[in-house]
Amino acid sequence: MRLVYRFILRIALTITLVLGVWSVCFYMAIIDEVNDETDDSLEDYSEAIILRALRGEELPASSNGTNNQYYLRQVHESYARTHPHISYKDSMVYLTEKGETEPARILTTLFQDGAGRYHELTVSIPTIEKKDLKESILIWNIILCLLLLLFVVMMTVWVFYHSMRPLYRLLHWLEAYRLGSHQAPLENPTGTTEFHQLYEAITRHVERSERAFEQQKQFIGNASHEIQTPLAICQNRLELLMDDEHLTENQLSELQKTHRTLAHISRLNKSLLLLSKIDNRQFTDSREMDLGVLAASFLPDYQEVYASRQIRADIRINNPLPVRMDESLASILVTNLLKNAFVHNVDHGEIHILVSGQSLSVRNSAAGEALDANRIFDRFYQGEKKEGSTGLGLSIAHSICRLYGFRLSYHWEHQTHCFQIDCNP
Repeated sequence: MRLVYRFILRIALTITLVLGVWSVCFYMAIIDEVNDETDDSLEDYSEAIILRALRGEELPASSNGTNNQYYLRQVHESYARTHPHISYKDSMVYLTEKGETEPARILTTLFQDGAGRYHELTVSIPTIEKKDLKESILIWNIILCLLLLLFVVMMTVWVFYHSMRPLYRLLHWLEAYRLGSHQAPLENPTGTTEFHQLYEAITRHVERSERAFEQQKQFIGNASHEIQTPLAICQNRLELLMDDEHLTENQLSELQKTHRTLAHISRLNKSLLLLSKIDNRQFTDSREMDLGVLAASFLPDYQEVYASRQIRADIRINNPLPVRMDESLASILVTNLLKNAFVHNVDHGEIHILVSGQSLSVRNSAAGEALDANRIFDRFYQGEKKEGSTGLGLSIAHSICRLYGFRLSYHWEHQTHCFQIDCNP
């Protein structure tokens, strides 16, 4: 979830909670004030009736024009002792003048006259409709909450984007940054201390990364060339020794094995150097080309090399597959997949290549089981060890695809291995 949405969500929840609590308190305060004023009127009304009753004067009508009502009755002493002398409650009363019931506040008082008799006086005064009051407060609270939320969200979004503008510029610069690309420095003036510190920290980190990257490239290049030279010298010397007529058959066999080992190490060194260059994005030249055409041009060469195994191979191009990439990497990508299909095949097997406008797939028959799809593109992983294989071909192909945003996938279907390049994943 984006930071601005988190801000809005939390502010909305906070405002809703605060307004909810405020509405409850506001309602309770209004009801308390209404009850207090009503209780004062009830006490005055009740006191006037009690004084008249005690003096033996004529009592007023039980219901007057103001909808105030009272009811006076004599009660037993035991009743008076078990009930409170003064109590208040809300109830519905029937108004004779209107012929309907309305909410009222009721005061019940117990008192004793001069003869020792107990009387219960119940007086009632119409009050507000609390249900309507609750609904009104709820409705207006919802309206207030929505208006306040709308205003706060608009202000929050404006303030957030205005304040976070330096952070977004920094994020966009980091997204576009590529190690070793010598990208232009970020111009991001800001008066916010935290953003300024973050910008300085990232700038220092980028500078350290660039220095380490350059040192790594230089070390890998120098190490590879330094290793390749003695390897070539050793191979040449072994070839000279193998031409000696005085060698025994056993000695010649051992020299051949050593020569093959050195050749394997040389290929391995070149493959690791290529992987390092791909990972370091040292291939910057790009041009338009068609992977289908490239595959069709390399296929006859591999058919000729592996003609002794009598592998049937065909290619079907439904639509062109144009890509923009380095020419040498495109050739390596296609040839690695083709070589893998021939090397890890069976005698008299089949290879089917399908090219569409979105993908290139290479299927080859296999005698073994499915490979581990989670490890197939790991370096030095080999489902079945083959003579002369370095275990880096598919890893190199995967790195090339990752470099250009392609997706290289593997699946097992009908006793065949299938590798597919999706150029628009």
